[in-house]
Amino acid sequence: MVIRQHFDPVSSTYSYLLMDPASREAVLVDPVLEQHTRDAALIRELGARLLCTLDTHCHADHITGAWRMKEAFGSVIGLAAAYGAENVDLPLAHGMVVVFGGDALEVRATPGHTAGCLSFVSADRRCVFTGDALLVRSAGRTDFQQGSASQLFHSIHTQLFSLPGDCVVYPGHDYEGRTSSTIGEERRFNSRLGGEATEQDFVGYMENLGLPHPKLLDVAVPANMRCGRGAKVAAPPAPAWGPVVETYAGVPEIAPEWLEQHRDEVEVVDVRSQAEFDGELGHLKEAKLVPLEELRTRMDEIAWSRPVVLICQSGKRSAMAATILRKAGLPRVANLAGGMVGWRKLGLPN
Repeated sequence: MVIRQHFDPVSSTYSYLLMDPASREAVLVDPVLEQHTRDAALIRELGARLLCTLDTHCHADHITGAWRMKEAFGSVIGLAAAYGAENVDLPLAHGMVVVFGGDALEVRATPGHTAGCLSFVSADRRCVFTGDALLVRSAGRTDFQQGSASQLFHSIHTQLFSLPGDCVVYPGHDYEGRTSSTIGEERRFNSRLGGEATEQDFVGYMENLGLPHPKLLDVAVPANMRCGRGAKVAAPPAPAWGPVVETYAGVPEIAPEWLEQHRDEVEVVDVRSQAEFDGELGHLKEAKLVPLEELRTRMDEIAWSRPVVLICQSGKRSAMAATILRKAGLPRVANLAGGMVGWRKLGLPN
């Protein structure tokens, strides 16, 4: 199973894209709305077919990206049936199995952080996605959303600590940069309920945390009870001038087929050397030659009043050029995907 772990720095949330490499079928665990562009780019680049999003619980510190993913990829939305939330396509309950290609996740109810918390165990029991139930050397708070320290203690011991010791724990959050652990480690070293800790020890610990409520509690929970539908996010609007796609590396790209149909609407800037510009691959007749190493000092030669498309041999140097122009404040800029090599492979005219 392919596992890609993503981090949202604002809420310290981990999201996980899980994909069966043979079928390319995938699921996305705990998507964050503000990170939709990043996650969608990876899904596209891996050629994944997103079957569903799975939220481990109704989050209080961020808005789920489940609805946005459904709009983009047609994925179904999975959340614990216990919440009675709107727009849930796949009401999840203990013992269910979510299949994607040759891989699968077993749903385990692990309430305590909230009444509807779930954990997802891989079919081979080599990894578990614990949401906010079990964290690395910690555990989710239990002081709101019908939380219960006693219930969480039993959930972790019966549903998670019963897994093999080498089962990798992938948590829903971490505030210290820790990315994973193992069940064996947490049984021994978890600061809240590892070792010889009793239920009384754990409850006493949790009841004296004294944490403030999450800042987004009053916004996130109602939005997540709709699976994120209708939620607004502060993000730059999609470019209106063309179908620009943000890559997983954060580079704005435009397809060569689009450029061929709109060559007279944009400023084409070639950032190769003079020799390459005049060489075997040739250049687009509209292209203005501004070698990458000269770009920062020759920006005044570029028509900022029009969208700018950057070109090089393979799309790598022009990706850097697009980044440079973006940082300089150019609002409409994109890299030509595949560069001149890709252009020639498609048989498009120079």
